[in-house]
Formats: sequence, structure tokens, C-alpha cells
Amino acid sequence: MSNLPVRFPWVAIAGPTAVGKTDLSLRLAREINAEIVNFDSVQVYRGLDIGSAKPTAEERSEVPHHLIDILDPDEPFDAAMYARKARGVIRGITSRGRTVLLVGGTGLYLRALLSGLAAGPGADPMVRAYLRRLLESMGAAALHGILMERDPDAARSIHPNDVFRVIRALEVCELTGRSMTQWRRMQKKMETHTAFCIKIGLARPRHELYQRINSRVDQMLKEGLIEEVENLLSRGYSPRLKSLQALGYRHMTDYLKGTCPLADAARLLKRDTRRYAKRQMTWFRADSGFRWFHPDELLQADSIWRRLAGKGA
Repeated sequence: MSNLPVRFPWVAIAGPTAVGKTDLSLRLAREINAEIVNFDSVQVYRGLDIGSAKPTAEERSEVPHHLIDILDPDEPFDAAMYARKARGVIRGITSRGRTVLLVGGTGLYLRALLSGLAAGPGADPMVRAYLRRLLESMGAAALHGILMERDPDAARSIHPNDVFRVIRALEVCELTGRSMTQWRRMQKKMETHTAFCIKIGLARPRHELYQRINSRVDQMLKEGLIEEVENLLSRGYSPRLKSLQALGYRHMTDYLKGTCPLADAARLLKRDTRRYAKRQMTWFRADSGFRWFHPDELLQADSIWRRLAGKGA
């Protein structure tokens, strides 16, 4: 602790799913007297535990965690709302004289917190309803095809099954005549960091990461992912909710509906998670502010903070 500056900056640990963020963040939090602020877009929802790989209750008792289990699955939430909540939480942490440790894999949430977001149009109920009707009549793939025509860059970054983001991107086009990509370019021009943040990226060789992803899916199924999804559906939550379109939840919903055998659902979940991890890495690698480490390089060090400082932290 003697190596820490008096006004210690925020620290962010980011990386793809299954890379090993949880173990590293817990150890670093203990070392630098930190509280963890989640920036994973699925872990904010109550009841979505196994599929989002939340830290366990025991892990959360070891180190204070924030912005986990703050919403029911049907409550709306976006990056701007996340940033507002996170800033309030961070004020509390700093008032207690503790360090802010941001941990997660949703790059947009981290950007919203650190840099803000370009102003975009609010949701329009009529346009949203129109796009929903298109979805019902044409299907997700066809709606994604429309987005590919209107905003190819956005379409390439959004999975066809992520209907919430597809509809939002099309809504922006309908309301403004500008693409979501243009709004993001505007955002880049207005970036102003609200605090000095040391950004640490975690990465593994592709074969190693993919093996961990495959093993994680198998473990989730053993721990009761199917039962977790079944419970959410039995409580009346629609499988079309943004939260239940997340990885694992939509796959197990297809299995429970009888439209996909379990073996195929598991295989597709592994495939889609690998693809998602690739998109996460593309996002974070585009930010030159990150310094990159293999998790084991840090975990094997006597002091993670001194190891980071040795690379200019």
C-alpha cells in the first residue's frame, strides 16, 4: 500500500468473457483497498446468476461489489443509466477513502462512465412498435438484413439475434436520418475523461480462451443453467426481454421450448460465446489506453500492483 499515490486513480480490469477477471479483481481489490464496481450488462439483473457468471455470494462477501443484482429482468437499462448509477456509487466509495476498481466486459458501459456518450434520440413508441411488427412478420434475420442495408458497420457489430440492439439501431436511422455509426463517430469527438483511470486489459491465446469458454458452458449446465432459465420463464418473464436475449438464456429458452435439442443448444452457446469474446476483444483493443496482460502474469506476481507499476501504471 505504501506505493499508492495519495489521490489514487480508478483502476479498470476489462477483457473477454471467461478470461479470468474475477480471480484477479478479488486479489487486486484486497491489495489496494478497493471496492469493485461491475460493468457487465447482464450481472445487473437479479436472477441471472449462472449464465452471467456472477461472483459468488462468498466472493462478494470478501470484497464489496456494486451494481450487481440491482434490477429485475424486465426493467429497462442502458449505458447512460449505468453511467449515472456508477457515478453515484463511486462518490460513495471515494468518500470512504477506498479505491474504485471497475471490473467487467461491457465496453460501452465503461466508455459511458469514463467518456460520456453522444446525445442520441429518445425512444419513439410508434417507431419502436413498427419495428417490432416487422420483427414478428419477417423474423430476426430479415430485420438484421434491413440494418445491413441502412448501417452496414452497425450491422456487422450486432448479432442478428440481439434484436434489442438491431431495433435501436434502426430506430436511430428512422428518427434522425443518421446511422448509429455516425452517432458513435460524434461520440469519439466529445470524449473527455471524468477521472484518471488505469485501464488493464486481460487476454489469453485464442485456443486457451476458447477452451475456457467451452469448459465454462459445461460447468454452467452442471450448476443448473437450465433450471435458472426455467425459473425465470415460470415467473412470467418474456423470453423477448433484452435481459433474456443474453448469451445462455436465449439458448436454453430454445431448448425448453422444444425447438432445439440440448446438445445443439450447448454447442451453439459455446460458438456464440466464442464469437462474443472476439467482439469484446475487438472493442477493447481499439482503445489505446489499455495495457495488456495474461492473467497468470499478474496472479503469479508477489504484488499485482507493483507488477502493474512496472509497466507504467
